[in-house]
Amino acid sequence: MHKTNSKKGSIMLPFLFLKFKRSLIMELSVVILAAGKGTRMKSILPKVMQPLAGKPLLAHVLATAKQIVANNILVVYGHGGELVQQHFAQEGIAWALQAEQKGTGHAVQMALPHLAATGKTLILYGDVPLTTPQTLQQLLDLVTDDNSLGLLTVNLANPTGYGRIVREAGLVQRIVEQKDANEVEKQITEVNTGILCVPNHYLHHCLPLLQNNNAQGEYYLTDIIALAVAQGLSIKTHQPQAAWEVEGINDKLQLATLERVYQRLQADNLMRAGATIIDPNRFDVRGTVSIGMDVSFDVNVILEGDNHFGNGVQIGANCILKNCTLADGVIIKANSVLEGAVIGKNADVGPFARIRAGTQLAANVHIGNFVEVKNTIMHEGAKAGHLSYLGDAEIGARSNIGAGTITCNYDGANKSKTIIGANAFIGSNASLVAPVTIGEGATTGAGSTISKDVPAGHLAVARGVQRNIEGWKRPTKRSEQ
Repeated sequence: MHKTNSKKGSIMLPFLFLKFKRSLIMELSVVILAAGKGTRMKSILPKVMQPLAGKPLLAHVLATAKQIVANNILVVYGHGGELVQQHFAQEGIAWALQAEQKGTGHAVQMALPHLAATGKTLILYGDVPLTTPQTLQQLLDLVTDDNSLGLLTVNLANPTGYGRIVREAGLVQRIVEQKDANEVEKQITEVNTGILCVPNHYLHHCLPLLQNNNAQGEYYLTDIIALAVAQGLSIKTHQPQAAWEVEGINDKLQLATLERVYQRLQADNLMRAGATIIDPNRFDVRGTVSIGMDVSFDVNVILEGDNHFGNGVQIGANCILKNCTLADGVIIKANSVLEGAVIGKNADVGPFARIRAGTQLAANVHIGNFVEVKNTIMHEGAKAGHLSYLGDAEIGARSNIGAGTITCNYDGANKSKTIIGANAFIGSNASLVAPVTIGEGATTGAGSTISKDVPAGHLAVARGVQRNIEGWKRPTKRSEQ
């Protein structure tokens, strides 16, 4: 939303019924207006590329449009068009260029060559990201033939700045913009959202008739309403469940406001599904998430990508998880960051742990504080309690990784693998120089640099011989000169 019917009887002749049925399945096009500069954003990015929940605004609108059964989707682009087209190159949509921004009516004119002579078109906006598919479908259902238009409106306590819906005897007559409204019209609280559904034949007919003799010197799409009324078309209206569905974004403040709306909706949905969220206002979903029963989230949790959580999963405060799968009973302690991890039952991670892509932790694995794990498989019951880096490794069941252990996986050119067998014990501050294999039940002494394979059951010690120097004096601080 931008600042700018009765049913027929059920008894009818068969041929009339067929005609009516065909009208219900009019071919649908979706036109998304996304050419605006977004000057008030004060950003290099085009307005429709501004992020909401980690995705561009236009991505949200496209996702909604694809949930509606449409024959084609067309984006009218302009400012920053190359970047916009590049980002959405794989979406399978059509494009129309609006080189000069001369108003919403002019924008839809640019789309006309791509629209069939028959069917209907739903007009959306690339900076109105939260309209639900349900609301749009209800609007579409109003337009069942070539003699009606569907218009989405909303009532606002403060309508200042928005186009007003002017009615007579309850019927829509026209839309008047704020700058063109008289004092009586300014008192109207029902406003235009800009979202409408129009038969294609009427778009082809009326858009060339638009004029720009108004306060802004633009071609208003809203003017087609008065033209339609004059030609005897019926204007049918629908309203969304909530005003936020049709709120447009013009600056960073409005962007932040809708971000909070979106995130609270995600939190509410998860809580309805059984999740415990300590503070729903400090919880972000930037992707999708599925949960089992009794899943809990502490404050400031961020979920990115596609996450799946089993029963009883607990996520501590200030954690970030991206594209992770957590089995039943997994505990992620505070301030941990996980990406692309698959974690088995009853494992625990953190606090202050980092689990990177390619990591698989089996059941009952323990990863403690300040441990980083990358592209590593840890089998059931393996432990790395603290202060370690485990990269490109496979660690056997019940093995213990001492504090300060490093798998030296990179020689400056190539990555190599460290393999540790089951029930091994790696002493503190060990450096395991890959490629290297530590056999089952083997032990490495604390402080050792292991560059050769260790057979099963052996103790490997690789460190300098200790010397005790008699009479050694500590350095003293020089006196001030």
